[in-house]
Amino acid sequence: MFAQVTLTQVTTCTLHRWSPVIGDPTIWGWVTVGAYLLCTVLALWVAARAGAGRERQFWVMMTGLMAFLAVNKELDLQTALTAMGRCIAQLQGWYELRQNVQRQFIIGLLTATLIGFALGLFLMRRHILSHGVALLGLATVAGFVAVRAVGFHQFDSLINTRVLDLRFNFIFEMSGLILIALNAIALLVVSRRV
Repeated sequence: MFAQVTLTQVTTCTLHRWSPVIGDPTIWGWVTVGAYLLCTVLALWVAARAGAGRERQFWVMMTGLMAFLAVNKELDLQTALTAMGRCIAQLQGWYELRQNVQRQFIIGLLTATLIGFALGLFLMRRHILSHGVALLGLATVAGFVAVRAVGFHQFDSLINTRVLDLRFNFIFEMSGLILIALNAIALLVVSRRV
């Protein structure tokens, strides 16, 4: 059905299409990296002040994820994933059918994001009033990353639309980061008063 490919073939093809360079060397790209790093520091701070249990686990997970996404933002790892997918499709001979696979992949990623959000709501149900905004922010960022990872042209054209001279992808990504940062700051202010 599909042609056999080797890891060497996929790696060579992927590295031909992608290299680890600064992915978004614009002012807005650096602002976004700064926002990820700010969220990383704030999440670490909240985790350090949180009691044992799910609250601490949530913020430790948030710390790691925000740090990874800061690195990803500049190395553009989702583009490597997209390049790898295109290489596999070409090498296996189903490149012309890739749009259906992309759609299914997007649906799978968005479904996983929604399931993760629902699981987060369930696990944090006793703390939803104090952590729900960060959970919503995390779901927003995860949804953005999922859509960007696929590189589906219809979504790319939507998120590259400009709103008030800013690309929608910047607004989409930053809105999730702002929600995470605001929730962390609120928790830090409350814990300082106690």
